[in-house]
Amino acid sequence: MKLVTRMQLGWPVSAAPAQAKTKGVKVHYEGTEVSTRLLTDHAECLAEWKAIRKSHLANIKENYSDIAYNYGACPHGYLLEGRGIGKRTGANGNQPLNVAHYAIVGLVGSDGLTEPTDEMLSAIRDGIELLRKHGAGYEILGHRDGYPTACPGGPLYAWVKKGAPRPKGAEPAEPPAAPATKKYEPFPGASWFKTGRKSPIVSRMHDRLVAVGCNRYASSKNKDTIGSGDVASYEAFQRSLGFTGSAAKWPPGPTSWKALKVSKS
Repeated sequence: MKLVTRMQLGWPVSAAPAQAKTKGVKVHYEGTEVSTRLLTDHAECLAEWKAIRKSHLANIKENYSDIAYNYGACPHGYLLEGRGIGKRTGANGNQPLNVAHYAIVGLVGSDGLTEPTDEMLSAIRDGIELLRKHGAGYEILGHRDGYPTACPGGPLYAWVKKGAPRPKGAEPAEPPAAPATKKYEPFPGASWFKTGRKSPIVSRMHDRLVAVGCNRYASSKNKDTIGSGDVASYEAFQRSLGFTGSAAKWPPGPTSWKALKVSKS
């Protein structure tokens, strides 16, 4: 499973209402034109996912508390966290339908990118199995089942009607567990983080900030030396953890440093 978390997206904990159990999962599509650029650039997938959340939060009529879906799935096989586990969806049409099923959307639409890749189908299946481990029943339906809509489109719905099988040769994969012996850099103290400090630790911090989706670097030059990009990226990371005001400002503190998990090698 290739999971992109809310923290990596720079999103706070979802404000959606809790929903511990459902009958199963409903599959969706975007229902509008989706650019085929998503097929060749994963950054476009992340931008699309963030744009969906932005549009939902701006929808005064529906009054969404968050992006409507529990998860999204992109053409490259990444499962994108939306509301996530244990949260009621806002995507299935009305409150009774939202209570009955969680929701996963494939990043395909009615024009442009319309055919899900095998990797996307596998990611949707990853999401279904993840939700089953956390309260979802075994029903797999399309949005149109019980609600008058074309969603999830012809190709995805045909797959759903077959039982949403995992594509041949695509085996489920759990996220790799960190080795028990893996060691992380201890917090060196706030005074250590001076502009111009050069160290391999800075380079590994740089890589971790990029990995968790807090990249604010203009370039990767001199990545072993503390500069303005490190400051901006680390402050973005601290905000993603829920820190605000002066607590989110540079330099790093022991709590956020521990959460970043900068490896010793």
